[in-house]
Formats: sequence, structure tokens, C-alpha cells
Amino acid sequence: MRILFLHNNFPGQYRRLVNSLVEDPSVDMLAATLSSNQQQVPIRRVLYEPHREVTQTIHPAAASMERAAITAQAAFRSLAPVKAQGWTPDIICAHSGWGPSMFLKELWPTAKLLPYFEWYYHGAGTDADFLDPGSRTENDRVRTHSKNAPILFDLAGMDWGVCPTRWQRSQFPEIFRDRISVAHDGVDIDYLTPDPKAELVLENGTLTREDEVVTYVARGMEPYRGFPTFMKAVAQLQARRPKLHVVVVGGDGVAYGAARKDGKTFKEVALQEHDLDLERLHFTGLVPFKTFRSAVQVSRAHIYLTVPFVLSWSMMEAMACGAPIVASDTAPVREVITDGRNGLLVDFFDADRIAERVDDVLENRVDTEAIRRAARNTIEERYAAQNLVRVHRQLILDVANGTLPPRPFF
Repeated sequence: MRILFLHNNFPGQYRRLVNSLVEDPSVDMLAATLSSNQQQVPIRRVLYEPHREVTQTIHPAAASMERAAITAQAAFRSLAPVKAQGWTPDIICAHSGWGPSMFLKELWPTAKLLPYFEWYYHGAGTDADFLDPGSRTENDRVRTHSKNAPILFDLAGMDWGVCPTRWQRSQFPEIFRDRISVAHDGVDIDYLTPDPKAELVLENGTLTREDEVVTYVARGMEPYRGFPTFMKAVAQLQARRPKLHVVVVGGDGVAYGAARKDGKTFKEVALQEHDLDLERLHFTGLVPFKTFRSAVQVSRAHIYLTVPFVLSWSMMEAMACGAPIVASDTAPVREVITDGRNGLLVDFFDADRIAERVDDVLENRVDTEAIRRAARNTIEERYAAQNLVRVHRQLILDVANGTLPPRPFF
């Protein structure tokens, strides 16, 4: 079987799947990705590069579509020589939203298309207006909704789709949902395990499970992932817990949502607004995955906050390592965490309650060890990559062979 993967940042969500297939002599894989993507992968790559930026004077509602069309054109042009050499995929697995798969059915009409769907945009009611309800104008909502144009191309052209969580699938138009399977990318439960002897080496010392460590992880320090609320809670926790160390893993930027209009980062503002002991507040920046694992292995409480949006891998990876989770009581989190059983849920905006719940974990006013075990069990039973890779492989095989709907696996 021949599989073509498309992802601007390949391998992305396909990493574990590709690694599981690479030794299979019956599978021939090719990846198409942006020329700027320098990640090393074990399969052959074709690089594409958009030939220009979006037209500056274009209608704002059309900007997302033009950007996707330019990317789709670049992918098409880069893959046309592959077709000319006689290589035809049985199935195209493409991350939807950026556009590279939009025109490939014209290049390979017989290939099956299996997009990976992360998010369907709504002008109101989910992430877009969660932080400031009622603040968005009609124009704001139109611009947000128009981001769905390249996704709708894939929805119309797909043979089948896949989405990582049930809640994320629920955001898609009802007419398409029955043709989208739910299968998470999975968590490597052999690598991500509890380790009472773990050590986190920092520039100014080493932390272990004997220390009072609270962790927070996000790609960017931004409101979408609750960073301002988190920092308010940290100020309270530091004031009443003199031995507390807080470890923040992530970049000082914005991955999702809007940056501040004054040019300052949310980290800069938080450090100005709160009286914080920087000797006990550790900003690691972006770190190797091994360092992230050590951080959540030594964590006595892991704080995860998110608006109603795509659920972060980091929360589930922290659960696999047995870190007790204090998380926002928002829809994507509730799919995985049940309050009081495998984690603790709090109001996204309530810094006081977040601090209280972390206190409860650190003081064992809740059954912390039971929560640790239940968190690990949740990942083992529902999200183990070792099982889900087989699910994705079977899904690809079914779609490639025209077995639609695919055989059920939940």
C-alpha cells in the first residue's frame, strides 16, 4: 500500500503511526511538507514552498482561503513530478486546515482522501469569545468563520475523516459527523511513566518528588491556555507556601489567540503585576521532550487551563506520568477528566479556587495517590498509543480498500 502524508510540520500527529509502519515492507510512504520544516523523519519527503504571501488588499474574509490556495498550489506543483514518475498513492492522509490537500484529488483522482480534522471554527460560542463574551463584532465572527473554507474543501472531497476527540468532532457541521471517526493520536505509555526517582535539572538546582513542585506547560504563555489566571494563582501559592517551586515550560509568545496590542508579552505583564519570588519560579522555555517528562514526573500538582479549544497533548502526557491534574472545567477537558476521580476541575477564570485546589493536593486533603493512579489508568485504558496506532492503521487500510464506513473500533 502506498500512503502519502501531507502536513505543514510533518510528522506532527502522524509521528507514531509513521514509526510503526516504517518497517513494514508492504507499505510505501511519502511525506509532503513545507520546505522550512527541518524535522528529521524516517521516510522520503517532498518539499513545497508557497510562491508568495497573501494579497495585502484582499477582503479579510477571503485571506484564509487565499493562503490555503497558495499552499495547495505549492503542494500540487511539488507532487506533480512524483506522479510523472509513476508513483500513485492508494490513500492521502492530510492534516486539514492549511490547504495542501485541497487540489490533490485532481492530481490523483483514484486516491482515497483521509483528512485529520483538528478544529472547525465558530464565530461565537466556543474559543473565539470565551475570554471576553460579547466583545466580537459581526466582522470578527465572519473572519473567524471564513477560516473553515479550506476545511470545507477537505470535508467535501474526503472519503472519510478522523478527529482526535469526540468534543472536537462535535464542532463540525452535523451533516459531516457520521463520516468522521474519533481516534486520538495516543500517548506513549512506555516512555511516559511515573518515576518516583525522577530529577529535573534546572540552571539553579535540581528538583525531585521530595520537593514541592507545581508545573504548567503550554506552547505559548497566552490567555487561550489560561496563563494570566495561572500566574495569579502562583502569586497566592507562593505567598503561603514558602517551599513551593513552580516550573513553567513553554515559550514566551502566543501560539493561539491574539497578542497584546501594547507589544508586551503576557509573561512580562504578569511579572509586573504580581509580587513573585523568581528564585522559586522557573521559566524553562521550550525544552527537549525528555526534560518535559522529568518536569511532570516530579510534579506534585500540574495545572492545565484551556478555553474550549483543541485539547493539549501535554495534559494527557502529564496524566500518564501520574501527575495530579488541576484543570479548567471546560468541555475538552471534561471528555478526559472527571472531577475528583482522575483530576480536579476548576473554573477557568477563578485563580483563588485554582490555588485552593492545588493546596488541597499538596496537603493531601484529597486522595492524591488515588487521583494519580486513576489518571494513569485513564491514559492506559483509553489513550495508549500502542493501541491507537493499530486503530489508525486499520482505519487507513479500511479507507484505502473502500470499506466504508470503516469497521468500528469504539
